[in-house]
Amino acid sequence: MRILLVEDDEQLVETTARALRSQGWVVDCTARGEPVPRSLREDAYDLLILDIGLAGIDGFETLRRVRADGLAVPTLILTARDAVEDRVRGLEGGADDYLVKPFSFVELHARLQALTRRGRTQ
Repeated sequence: MRILLVEDDEQLVETTARALRSQGWVVDCTARGEPVPRSLREDAYDLLILDIGLAGIDGFETLRRVRADGLAVPTLILTARDAVEDRVRGLEGGADDYLVKPFSFVELHARLQALTRRGRTQ
């Protein structure tokens, strides 16, 4: 299974990618939202993990572009933004799940497993 992790905190990328790889996932990482739609079109990702607070276009706009391109990859927003309005905006904008930082890797893994059980819709 292959994940695209979009996160600009280098330390978080390193620890999250390492934890996911230890569970057997293949993880590619980027710190910016702009290349995400192209990456999802060009490569067969099973999951997208997306931060909101990115340089350049934020995660909300990144997700809007992904969905506007007709890409239905299961998406989990992973962010420090915990306001109800942000969670609603993310889910209504096309995210399949929303997890607030700091988080437990056990919970992240369980949520990703749940998303993969649902499968792709495209």
